Amino acid sequence: MLVNVAIALGTLLIMEGVAWFTHKYIMHGIMWSWHHSHHNAHKGFFEINDLFSVLFSGVAVGLFVAGLEIPSLWYLAPIAAGVTLYGIGYFVFHDVIVHRRIRIKFNTKNPYLLRIMRAHYVHHKVHTRDGAEAFGFLYAPKKYDKK
Repeated sequence: MLVNVAIALGTLLIMEGVAWFTHKYIMHGIMWSWHHSHHNAHKGFFEINDLFSVLFSGVAVGLFVAGLEIPSLWYLAPIAAGVTLYGIGYFVFHDVIVHRRIRIKFNTKNPYLLRIMRAHYVHHKVHTRDGAEAFGFLYAPKKYDKK
């Protein structure tokens, strides 16, 4: 059980690097055709960019199924749990707190949350494929602290 928890938590931490890489080189690269909807005005609640969530959820489900059904691939289930935990954190931070896609009252003075929110707002100042910065979701360097 402890090994599973360690694998899940390790995966959760590694996912920030995976997300940063995916955001910078895939979403702002070859898959800009999906991601641009997130950087530009669009009508309605959903945006084409939401297809990434569907895709990544499918990967997590596939990892869960393989890890639970194939004994020699048991370690894929806790990896799927880590990916899923990261996805939940991403959804709460990105969609609920930063972009307010679900309307809830949320105010914070927490320096960590303010830093990552500020970094994400800086990222969204750019409406094109190139020129953006701050590609992380749950981590931002101290340069995004309020001066």
